[in-house]
Amino acid sequence: MAEIERESMAYDVVIVGAGPAGLSAAIRLKQLDADLEVVVLEKGSEIGAHILSGAVLDPVGLDALIPDWKEKGAPIKMPVKKDNFLMLSEKGGIRIPNFPMPPLMNNHGNYIVSMGNVCRWMAEQAEAMGVEIFPGMACSELIYDENGAVKGVVAGEFGKNKDGSEGPSYEPGMELHGKYVFLSEGVRGSLSKQVIAKFDLAKDSDVPKFGLGMKEIWEIDPAKHEEGTVTHTMGWPLNKNAGGGSFIYHAENNQVNIGFVVHLNYKNPHVFPYMEFQRFKHHPKIAELLEGGKRVAYGARAITEGGWQSIPKIVFPGGALLGCSAGLVNVPRIKGNHNAMLSGKAAAEAANDAIKAGRASDELTAYEEDLRSGPIATDLKRVRNVKPIWSKWGLLPSLVLGGFDMWVANLTGWNPFGTLKHGKNDALSTGKAADYAPIEYPKPDGKLSFDRLTNVSFSATNHEEDEPCHLQLADPNIPIEVNLSEFAEPAQRYCPAGVYEVIRDDDGSNPRFQINAQNCVHCKTCDIKDPSQNITWATPQGGEGPNYPNM
Repeated sequence: MAEIERESMAYDVVIVGAGPAGLSAAIRLKQLDADLEVVVLEKGSEIGAHILSGAVLDPVGLDALIPDWKEKGAPIKMPVKKDNFLMLSEKGGIRIPNFPMPPLMNNHGNYIVSMGNVCRWMAEQAEAMGVEIFPGMACSELIYDENGAVKGVVAGEFGKNKDGSEGPSYEPGMELHGKYVFLSEGVRGSLSKQVIAKFDLAKDSDVPKFGLGMKEIWEIDPAKHEEGTVTHTMGWPLNKNAGGGSFIYHAENNQVNIGFVVHLNYKNPHVFPYMEFQRFKHHPKIAELLEGGKRVAYGARAITEGGWQSIPKIVFPGGALLGCSAGLVNVPRIKGNHNAMLSGKAAAEAANDAIKAGRASDELTAYEEDLRSGPIATDLKRVRNVKPIWSKWGLLPSLVLGGFDMWVANLTGWNPFGTLKHGKNDALSTGKAADYAPIEYPKPDGKLSFDRLTNVSFSATNHEEDEPCHLQLADPNIPIEVNLSEFAEPAQRYCPAGVYEVIRDDDGSNPRFQINAQNCVHCKTCDIKDPSQNITWATPQGGEGPNYPNM
């Protein structure tokens, strides 16, 4: 097969992903040196199309990057006015008082936002400074120089047939070369995963851990709307089946962001995270809020939950990992956007200093040092044990012991439990189906709860059907021969978009594994939770996937 010839363009810094981390890096580079050539490549059809977050934004990252963001018209208008924590039972619940919680759990001073809209605004700031931003440009592969350092990416390859051959409208894409390449792809990015493996960046860190976050936006009865109110719940319906909880954020225009997070280290393969979310909305307290309203958007996204001990080495020859590609979410706060922005700023400063010194394609050790000793470290170190305590001993011990550990760390900078380990990764945490009872889930009623395919239509997801499947099986026999027989093939349930099915003949025989790749909302859960670790999520053609308007 002949080698593909591509045109190339050279930049100082190539940034993959126009989320808060990548855009922060681009803005900071231009603040430091207006003559730097900076390009941002985004696989979504537009900036913000693939951004999904709760989101309550701690403005500390934006304050450091653009101190006058208010004067510049940032779409950050709704301050948090009220914080609620609820422990739910099936029919009721109790409010957990705020006073025993460490100050870091307080949301006052934070803002309820659409991170998609914040990223659109950040992109406008970056473009006004001369950053080149190209949406609809998926980065399909990395390019290495003769010394093995990352020197660029291939972006904009279109028109392959389903079998991988070149179709009539095939475009080979371009090579974009940089003195440094920043990977800010979000959770479980395809290029980031390759870099972590190639350079063995995770050899000294704990296993990565993840959750699945699902979110709907509802327009509710104005009489029930309380602008600026933030509510988090734990307990029912998950109880002992899985860790996780919900968020309910009263945003502007009588809209409520309602979301549900399931930790992906659950053991029972019969757990159906999406249906846990739908069942949750029938709790009396939630149903009362939503009744008379209408759902206007849906989406899902994996969340990094490993915290401090799971952060890999974040620099490699020729580049760096930013934001959720590095795993910078503060799990008990359910916040990562502020750290994403801080990481982009720090990486930009390190790259600028290196380029000024005449360096290129080496390791930006100053960025690693900043992350390990600066504000991101302060934020993540003091909460490092909440997740492993929850995973090992459950919800109530995590509230007591994790709360104690956070309080001491907040007051002294010292964690009394040291640094606890996470144990198995999320795929290997899955137990055998025979050891767990199946779970019966109520059928969605079409008013408060919905089936997956109906909800996926509210994500505006689109993929060309005649292209290679971007959900790649290492062994196509494993889903039926191993996962179905041993684990009741959990892909049928852990995917929040109905991508994976086991289909049979009318008499129930001849099971086959079917991948409906056109439904994929790019959450990456399959890449994380498949018990045989047989699925690799690769980027499809640029511009495909969900088109979130204001997630």
